[in-house]
Order: sequence, then structure tokens, then C-alpha cells
Amino acid sequence: MQPPAYKVAAAHVAPVFLDRDATVDKACALIREAARNGAQLIVFPETYIPAFPLWCALQAPIENHALFCQLAAGSLRVDGPEIGKVADAARRSGIFVSLGFNEVSAVSAGCLWNANLLLSDRGDILCHHRKLVPTFYEKLVWAPGDGSGLQACETRLGRVGMLICGENTNPLARFALLAQGEQVHLSTYPPMWPTRDPATGVNYDLKQAIRIRAGAHSFEGKVFNVVTSGFLDAAARDRLGQLTPEAGRILDGSPRGISVVMGPEGTPISPILQDEEGILYAEIDLSQTVAPKQIHDVVGGYNRFDIFKLSVDRSRRPPLNYEAGDLRLESTDAEPNDEDRS
Repeated sequence: MQPPAYKVAAAHVAPVFLDRDATVDKACALIREAARNGAQLIVFPETYIPAFPLWCALQAPIENHALFCQLAAGSLRVDGPEIGKVADAARRSGIFVSLGFNEVSAVSAGCLWNANLLLSDRGDILCHHRKLVPTFYEKLVWAPGDGSGLQACETRLGRVGMLICGENTNPLARFALLAQGEQVHLSTYPPMWPTRDPATGVNYDLKQAIRIRAGAHSFEGKVFNVVTSGFLDAAARDRLGQLTPEAGRILDGSPRGISVVMGPEGTPISPILQDEEGILYAEIDLSQTVAPKQIHDVVGGYNRFDIFKLSVDRSRRPPLNYEAGDLRLESTDAEPNDEDRS
């Protein structure tokens, strides 16, 4: 069967900062726009709904309780009406959707995950991934995820896998997707990621980091890579810039994230969006992923499976398991694993 060719969309966009319902409405409008422009897949940034917690880089944790509470109040349940609304927009528009959001636990109003859903063009949830390890100051906000979402989903668009931000630096997580036949990789990032005062001259260069990670995964796996970063709009910048006397200067001096589509040779096949908000489009053709594997196929002939072995635990980690009788914890925190589904 001929591998598919189609248009993808990277939504290099800002949320309506910490406004869950308005951001859901904006996401649905963008889904419809991308579909009207012929895209078969749209990818939203890391924790698009309701925002990425940039405040953790700008002031001490003891000052951030109110912002955390606001973030928690705007976070989503996978079985909630907001996800249902996005799924309905995907179904009505006939487009696949990758949605980054803050997820709140069903059993703890203060336990959040950095989560991502892959929705089919019928509105079905194909993959629910929680970021394995929050990075640096992100640990102040999100709990660690698990391996349940390390899946390359079989779709009419090919086998699609996704990782969030720093997970794209984890070679084992990346290999776990490639070894399932991944053909299209989705990478999501925040609008920026300050690590030092820009005055030091050694702040984290998010653009360069993204290009290295995305290019490496595409080249090593011979896959297409749809990279989507968030956008910091004026409203969010002004609100965050008022947190401390130095916050605005730090925001203005920190490198922005980029959105780009990488081809299977590890090079961009689209323009790069960084300093303006919008939807980035690119045409991909999965037939182009075949010939490069003659040279290096890390999940095929260019590996030594008699030497290297990787095992992955894809079970959920619920807070409570009943061991007697027929009682089970009924919670969306504990989804069925692969064995339960079969």
C-alpha cells in the first residue's frame, strides 16, 4: 500500500492566559481553520490549556501559590466537557488533533500532570500521555507521569507518536516510539524556558535546543517531526512581567521557542515560526521515510538486538489498588493497561 501524503499544521499560538474556557474555544476555532486549509493533523503546544507555568522561572515558589491554584482550577479531566468539546471539533472537522493541557487528578485537586492527547478525526482518544519527568522548576507544578502514553498509534496518517519538550532528549523514550514503527513524531514545547538571567549571557537557547532534538530524532528514526511551541502574547507577557521588578526584562531577553516541521533527513521542510503567532503548514509524504532506512535503520538492520534490550512498563500508576474481593478503584487516574484492553 502506498504510504500517505498530506498536510500538517503546527499551531504556534498563545492561550487566553489561564482562561480555560476561552482557550478551549480558541483551540476549537483553530482546529476548524486548519481543516479548512486542508490540514489532516493539527498539533497544539505544551500545556496549551490553560497556560504553561512560566512564573516558576520568575519568582520564588512561596510567591506562586495563587497562580498555582488558578492553574489547577483551569486544568482538565480527560473525561471532562472541555476535552469533549475539542473532540467534537476534531470529529466535525475531520482532522486529527494533538492537544497539550494541564491535567488534574480525579482524586486530588492539587495533583497536576503535563499531559497530551492524540485525538482521531472521529474524536476518539488514541493516546493519553503524561510527561514522564517534569524538568527543573516544572517539578514545582507537575507530578511525574508513566509509560502508558509511550505509543506509536496506527492511523490512516501512519504511525504517530508524541513526546513533550525535554522528553525529546530522552533516547530511551524516543527509541520506544521508533521501535513501534513510528513514522510521524509530534514534539511540543513552551513559548520560552528561562534558566538564567539573560544578563549573564548564558541563558538556555530554546530555539537551538529544539533544532538539535528535532533534527536528531528525525534523522535517527527517518521520521517526520511536527514541532510546535507556544507563543507568549502581549497579555501574558504583561501579567507575568509584573510579578517582580526583573520579570519583564527576563521575559524579553529569553529566547523564544520555535515551530517547524522536520523531514526524515533531519532538516526543516517548512519555514520556522518564532516571533509571530499563527498556524504553520507543511506537506509531508511518508514514502520519503523508506529509502533512508537502507543506510541507518536503528529499529531494523542497523542494530544489535542480541546485545541491546529495552523493556517498557506501560501501566498506569493509580494511588490505590484493592487486592481483595471484586472492588476496584474507579478513577480516570487509573486507565486500563494493554493487558486489560485485550
